[in-house]
Amino acid sequence: MNAPIRTRPAFRLEDYPFRLTDNVRYGDLDPNKHVNNAVYATYFETCRVTLLRSGDRGLMPRGLSWMLVHLAIDFRAEMHWPGSFDLGLGVTRLGRTSSTFEQVVFANGVCTASAEAVTVLVDVKTRKPAPLTPEIIERFQPWLLRR
Repeated sequence: MNAPIRTRPAFRLEDYPFRLTDNVRYGDLDPNKHVNNAVYATYFETCRVTLLRSGDRGLMPRGLSWMLVHLAIDFRAEMHWPGSFDLGLGVTRLGRTSSTFEQVVFANGVCTASAEAVTVLVDVKTRKPAPLTPEIIERFQPWLLRR
């Protein structure tokens, strides 16, 4: 019996409400002269942390912090130096103590990698999961994936 064919999702940067632009660094390359796969985790982290910790978005209440508990990356195309790239992030799920993000990297209009990341809100003193408050859930609304 043949397994069903899974179609690849069409990634569009405009579906991701939170976006950043960054540059490929020479040190990001591997011996094959493309961005090393491990570097993508740093790119995705930069985007998540910028959303969660920067500014007055209210996503990092005093005494609480976000901990990454899951990261799954799909590599879709090579990316090279020199050049710049765009990072996109959209929230796909809010749980009792967690948030799930879909993230993408685009270079020259091509999605070079996509990822699913799950973070858990934790109490910084006890290191135990903390429930998302109604205020945090409300503050995540502008960042929901637009698909």
